[in-house]
Amino acid sequence: MNPKKNFILLAVISIAFVIIFSLLATPIWGVLYFIIPLILIGIYDITQKKHAILRNFPIIGHGRYILEGIRPEIMQYFVETDTEGRPFNRIFRNVIYQRAKNVNDTAPFGTQMNVYRNGYEWMDHTIYASHDHDMRLYPRVEIGGPDCKQPYSSSMLNVSAMSFGSLSKNAVMALNWGARISGFSQNTGEGGISPYHLKHKGDLVWQVGTGYFGCRDTEGNFSDEKYIENATRETVKMIELKISQGAKPGHGGILPGSKNTVEIAKIRGVEPHIAVHSPPAHKEFSNPVEMMLFIKRLRDLSGGKPVGFKLCIGKKNEFIDICKAMLKTGIKPDFITIDGGEGGTGAAPPEFSNSIGMPLREGLVFAHDTLVGFDLKKDIKIIAAGKIVTGFHMARVLALGADLCNSARAMMMSVGCIQALECNNNKCPVGVATQNQSLMKGLVVKEKAKRAANYHHETIQSFTELVIAAGISKPEEISRDLINKRMSMTSVKKYSDLYPPLKTGCLLTAQSIPKDYKMYFN
Repeated sequence: MNPKKNFILLAVISIAFVIIFSLLATPIWGVLYFIIPLILIGIYDITQKKHAILRNFPIIGHGRYILEGIRPEIMQYFVETDTEGRPFNRIFRNVIYQRAKNVNDTAPFGTQMNVYRNGYEWMDHTIYASHDHDMRLYPRVEIGGPDCKQPYSSSMLNVSAMSFGSLSKNAVMALNWGARISGFSQNTGEGGISPYHLKHKGDLVWQVGTGYFGCRDTEGNFSDEKYIENATRETVKMIELKISQGAKPGHGGILPGSKNTVEIAKIRGVEPHIAVHSPPAHKEFSNPVEMMLFIKRLRDLSGGKPVGFKLCIGKKNEFIDICKAMLKTGIKPDFITIDGGEGGTGAAPPEFSNSIGMPLREGLVFAHDTLVGFDLKKDIKIIAAGKIVTGFHMARVLALGADLCNSARAMMMSVGCIQALECNNNKCPVGVATQNQSLMKGLVVKEKAKRAANYHHETIQSFTELVIAAGISKPEEISRDLINKRMSMTSVKKYSDLYPPLKTGCLLTAQSIPKDYKMYFN
């Protein structure tokens, strides 16, 4: 039953009880007849499993659903907007919730965005679109280069890196169970592999960060033995070496002391109840060649599983140096995850969140084109991460060079996040980003796992339908000339004009290096 309608119905019944019995009985009995329905509402709220807000805040939690019902009319000018001024909460949040709850996600009254606003984007479609297709279009991507012995067939949309510690154990289990149901993977984040990542046997991408949590010795150095123990687990399908993340590149991860419980400290190998700051850089390498050698070491120790690295693009010459190191050593990562500066986090200094790190689109284009220019792309898959919510967002990053996508924000919201912005204070009211047991209990793992699976399935389905509408037979055919962007009232450009692609191998000889790249080679 809809919580808002349920509350209104019971409130009306309560008022009726008060009026009737205040006329027929003493004032004391009138009060009791008002309290009894509220008690019944509270019992219902605590025992139902679908709404974390009601489980954690019985009776008063209904106020949220009442306000949510009228919010589009009275608060449309006060919602959070994305980088192009479009209301993220009002449009995209509703898409996530509707898909997660497996309810109708269509919208009335046509386009909900200003199509004449600078920055508005759309895809070209064909008048010959055919929906006579089979589910072979339901896409998967095989990740694994020439040196990989255990390639992984990945979904095109997966859970981006979020650690146990940042997320509650219930949220971790819900996402992992959802991953198993719908066939996608969950990135562990740099906090290590917890029992909650393993309980429901969903596919994992184990992230190894600068703190080496889950593979460190007592001194905080990388340990081959502990790495092998986790990397060879059956559910660990890939290993991701974290260089930086979009929300705070060059800073290192942050786990507030209030969220560093005894259990989490044991998993990470640190002292409990203190803030844990990961180092900004790795100890195991200090230059691109050493980095490639470390990647080979990680792959060999894992038994040949796909190994890649994640970064937010900063100094372009450093990424070029990494590509040169791949050619020099003959060692290539199996994948590279490009995180955008607009990516989210549970805790970061505001200056880093707002002013450091290249946005996803520019970073993705540069990384893809540089790999193409060095003729390396054919062996390396690119994963895009940074505010990816809808099927169009997926198509957009594929047009810019990605092979698949990771999403954190949308996946969190699919299991109940309401963007209360209390992640860093350990006070998440819906139990998603807290270690407070009394709040965590509101998140029922089985129910939220279904929602994560629903959101993933419906978004992939939406992406598939967009690809068909564009007259494309497979996702690999998505190109930059498919996406249009309004620059002004009278100017529209295609991505192929905004981001002209490089020719394969053009960065291998000095004579063919494009003018825009020459300054980064000096």
